[in-house]
Amino acid sequence: MNHPIYRVRSVKIVAPYTLRVGFDDGTEQTIDFRPVLAGELYGPLRALAVFDAVKIDPEVHTLVWPNGADFDPATLHDWPQYAEALLARAREWEAQPA
Repeated sequence: MNHPIYRVRSVKIVAPYTLRVGFDDGTEQTIDFRPVLAGELYGPLRALAVFDAVKIDPEVHTLVWPNGADFDPATLHDWPQYAEALLARAREWEAQPA
């Protein structure tokens, strides 16, 4: 998939499960992640202490969490374009038996 390369430059917790993410092109997205926190990788982020441990990876310049969860910086940058697909995927993960 060809898409522009973005780098996350800043992250701020603005509400439970909601981050303001700044990018190297000067834009920002405020993202409520709660609807997509499902499945083996993202489900553990429902624990607010884990979610709030978000950091910016200094090598790949995206958000990362202690359990290894991350998102492509382009997905974060263009979140409104991807939100519905991510929500649909989260619903699929929730429907799967444990």
